[in-house]
Amino acid sequence: MTLRTLIAGAGLALLATAASADTIKVGVTPGPHAQILEAAKPVAAKKGLDIQIVEFSDYVVPNTALEAGEIQANSFQHQPYLDNQVKDRGYKIVSVATTVNFPIGIYSKKFKSFDDLPAGATIAIPNDPTNGGRVLLLLKDKGYIKLRDGVGFKPSVADITDNPKKLKIVEIDAAQLPRSLPDVDAAGINTNYAKEAGLDPVKDPILREDPKGPYVNVIAVRAQDKDKPWVAVLVESYRSPEVKAFTDQTFKGAVLSSW
Repeated sequence: MTLRTLIAGAGLALLATAASADTIKVGVTPGPHAQILEAAKPVAAKKGLDIQIVEFSDYVVPNTALEAGEIQANSFQHQPYLDNQVKDRGYKIVSVATTVNFPIGIYSKKFKSFDDLPAGATIAIPNDPTNGGRVLLLLKDKGYIKLRDGVGFKPSVADITDNPKKLKIVEIDAAQLPRSLPDVDAAGINTNYAKEAGLDPVKDPILREDPKGPYVNVIAVRAQDKDKPWVAVLVESYRSPEVKAFTDQTFKGAVLSSW
């Protein structure tokens, strides 16, 4: 075999590899979700999967884009949120793996502990049912309010049955909560938006969710794609030792890997 033949053969092999490599678009929200997926990209690339990251600034559009086929997967939401979206909007979207947990926190620029809040204090919570309900469940678990029995993971303000401190709860778009923090007494803020605003999700909350329960985030794809080979590669790459080490070292307890 001549050198020219070897070179030509190698070139054809490279072309074949490039042609067989999958390219997918994965939707995320800015901050940790985007950072973690960036860490997964080189792992996936070694397995022949090219991940293109698409950032969305809110919690609604990533599922809309996935349902429409504008992206092939997303990684930004926990299972209760996805379940609620599927129920309300009829999306044919399924989760294929758990990823990381972001224990939600209640923050304040005015008070150093939740007990310091005066009667009638105003608390802002996310205006979507699952994340707003998540803050209400946190307040319930810590003994500050009581909720109607059987509310599940999506309680609303209307489900509050006892409110000894007469807390005034207002609902605000999740992405706007850090900006609204100076105007309220406290706010329940998702970890990704807290970090983006320069808050420390481990040290700064005056109340913090226990890092367990149903709120582990997921990778979601369209139901018709769930058995495609690239899905398995995406999951393996995300849940790799390299990504776990990156998550642990970068977020130091603010974000917890599920594997």
